[in-house]
Amino acid sequence: MRIAVTGSIATDHLMTFPGRFADQFVADQLHTVSLSFLVDNLDVRRGGVGANIAFGMGQLGTRPILVGAAGADFDEYRAWLDRHGVDTGSVRISETLHTARFVCTTDADHNQIGSFYTGAMSEARLIELKTVADRVGGLDLVSIGADDPEAMLRHTEECRTRSIPFAADFSQQIARMGGDDIKVLLEGAAYLFSNEYEKGLIESKTGWSDSEILAKVGTRVTTLGARGVRIERVGEEPIEVGCPEEEAKVEPTGVGDAFRAGFLSGLAWGVSLERAAQVGCMLATLVIETVGTQEYQLRRANFMDRFRKAYGDEAAVEVQGYLG
Repeated sequence: MRIAVTGSIATDHLMTFPGRFADQFVADQLHTVSLSFLVDNLDVRRGGVGANIAFGMGQLGTRPILVGAAGADFDEYRAWLDRHGVDTGSVRISETLHTARFVCTTDADHNQIGSFYTGAMSEARLIELKTVADRVGGLDLVSIGADDPEAMLRHTEECRTRSIPFAADFSQQIARMGGDDIKVLLEGAAYLFSNEYEKGLIESKTGWSDSEILAKVGTRVTTLGARGVRIERVGEEPIEVGCPEEEAKVEPTGVGDAFRAGFLSGLAWGVSLERAAQVGCMLATLVIETVGTQEYQLRRANFMDRFRKAYGDEAAVEVQGYLG
């Protein structure tokens, strides 16, 4: 099953200031702020919704096709993804813009000053999915994740026009979207991903009820944080899957992306929705135990031992055949 993953590609530049931002501001001079902070360290991490999901799928051996836009500075990041099983042949490289990045400084009180540069991400709207499909011999599913809003709309319309099943996954972009755009992006989706808060936003902004939205998509997948995930289809009993036991709770960034990577990999394998959700929850657990969205290691024996403990022998035997 050939799955294309569209979405943002970015790097995070994280710095730590040992003092307090508040001590640097002069109350009667806030209208002319000009500050520079000497930081202790710089931590550069790979990120972006599309890249995070594709990385997780690559770790599980499903060879996803990453579709997004990056800058000429993408070479090292590309090599990393290539080494971890991601097809990066459909990433558009901008001739003028850098890869999107988030630059953030955190002080001793955990206050943050940050900036997000969209950069080359704005060129994702220029990517045609037909070109991607022709290159890889067709697409069975396109996951449309948080990206340049115009790109999300274009990819969705093209999937409909070309009868390619797609998954709608608004993620961070839902905050800036209006109800009309959300309606366009979700109607007819084979899968609709969201967390509980986003689920409420979708219903509030569209004016559609839970049952009305469920009738417009094939499968609704709602992540529930520490409680796992709920999967709903019209006329069927909901499926609820819990999370495996955590060895540590280190940092939650990228957990949702990892769940999607596991779930989409399960779809690629052809296992049941319940099994796919279990794989997603197991991969998400590895991420929450690690700092960074792509820093975890999928050690297959350890993965399967923990998967068996959480979901039983039958589930483990079925999944182990795909992990090798």
